[in-house]
Amino acid sequence: MSEQPVLKFPDGEGWKDGLAVSLERLRPIIETHIDKQMVAKLSRGALAQQIRMIVSKNAPGVGLDLNLLQERDLVTTLVTALAGPAPEAQRQPVQAPPPRPNGNGAAQPNGTPAAAPTPANGVTSLEQTSGVNVVEENLDDSGLQISAASMTSVREAADAIRPLMMERIDAAAAASLPRDELMSQISGLVGELLLENKIRLNQIEQRSLVTNLVNDMMGLGPLEPLLGDVDITEVMVNGPSQIYVERGGKLELTDVTFRDHSHLMNICTRIVSWIGRRVDESSPMCDARLKDGSRVNIIIPPLALDGASISIRKFAEKKITLEKMVDFGSMSPQMMKLLQIASRCKLNILISGGTGSGKTTLLNALSRMIDGGERVVTIEDAAELQLQQPHVVRLETRPANLEGQGEVNIRDLVKNSLRMRPDRIILGECRGSEAIDMLQAMNTGHEGSMSTVHANNPREALTRLENMISMAGFNLPAKAMRMQVASAIDLICQVSRMRDGGRRITHIAEVVGVEGDIITMQELYLYKYKGEDAGGKLVGSYDSTGLRPKFMEKASYFGLDKALLEVM
Repeated sequence: MSEQPVLKFPDGEGWKDGLAVSLERLRPIIETHIDKQMVAKLSRGALAQQIRMIVSKNAPGVGLDLNLLQERDLVTTLVTALAGPAPEAQRQPVQAPPPRPNGNGAAQPNGTPAAAPTPANGVTSLEQTSGVNVVEENLDDSGLQISAASMTSVREAADAIRPLMMERIDAAAAASLPRDELMSQISGLVGELLLENKIRLNQIEQRSLVTNLVNDMMGLGPLEPLLGDVDITEVMVNGPSQIYVERGGKLELTDVTFRDHSHLMNICTRIVSWIGRRVDESSPMCDARLKDGSRVNIIIPPLALDGASISIRKFAEKKITLEKMVDFGSMSPQMMKLLQIASRCKLNILISGGTGSGKTTLLNALSRMIDGGERVVTIEDAAELQLQQPHVVRLETRPANLEGQGEVNIRDLVKNSLRMRPDRIILGECRGSEAIDMLQAMNTGHEGSMSTVHANNPREALTRLENMISMAGFNLPAKAMRMQVASAIDLICQVSRMRDGGRRITHIAEVVGVEGDIITMQELYLYKYKGEDAGGKLVGSYDSTGLRPKFMEKASYFGLDKALLEVM
């Protein structure tokens, strides 16, 4: 296919000429992929989906730069050209509309409405705007089943109704209302506006419209249905038009979008303002959390070139325990008992793994083994740990203000925690100079402390700790540094996210000591990959190395030596 000059067409009247050019260039390609038999076999909705994929893939190759609305119009025209005009719609509005005037301004006989004129704002019912009877079903924000075409109609109605609604309400007063009451009041106002603007929506679409408008006012707009889906574990926003989710360990592209960059930035600001932080050009990166504890990272232009980026790590509503991790296949029952014993024996545990591998989940599960009578201090950039003990002090960092003053970092909090009489210190993530303070805390009577670190295996986790100490400006001899690390860390758990989407503990390694200038370790458990089953799930085994743990003496002190021998 020969390269053609890129054409970018204006919206409005200018798009009519662009539509003709686009049809001329793309129709031969469409007809090579879709024959008459396929047209006869497919529903109009399925045909529209097929054409949309072909258009998206081939438009750049024939020199077309189309926005989303232009692409939709082009798909609609192509569907009509291949399959003929859509049959008369059967959908009825919620209430029978008043008799519409005919061309002379009079109502049709017997009260039958004449063909509805297109409103000045250009927003009409689905049949008027697209002519495509799409039958694929989705869930709207309120959990109701709604077709993809209806979702398009709802979005168009929202664009028309939103500015009119904001003129008639007190936004500050609305924000103070409970969600159910606000939904009720907005519903009545939306019904009036739809009638005034001659926009026809059925009951399900009206409810979806109200939900979307309230989400924009009180929640996180188009992200709300994704956050409400229990199967989604992570939401990744790459600019206003591209939102991915993680479901079952796999990434999926959604059809959810923001209206524009301004809409996305408003949501970013709302997220960080809930915890008293800010994100703007002077502070374009921010860690935050949602009201349910989900972790959020935001980075905005000019650092994010394609628009603001939001990464949301959701927390499961049901707390994940070590027992559930065994059920998921993340570890064996013997490994679970080993970790329970290690936590009961107050070993200092370092959890190592890559991004999204489940480090925080394992840390939360291990923390459930902490005795309820102990005083625990947690330290995080954005609080996300969910400890169940009654005596927990949660500390969170604070960014600098507009004048660059008032910053409180992880290291400041670790130093302060030592004056708070903690029995255990749990550091959400060790990533910088705070490593030296954490190791000193572990070496000075705060046994049973835990932290996480980004690394690919247990040996690299120790190397990263050494590098963090060096980065902090401490000019310690290598041997002294390694002695500090070896005496502080007792156990390293390596967690990994496998290619089938599952998270597994691949190593449990014990730090034995230092020989010469080398930290010596011994593996207690290893995950060995064996293959995959018919469903693509990895198959492997969790094998004990049979080595006697160094902390056997400590386990004996707690009366757990026999239980430890049974699992080795």
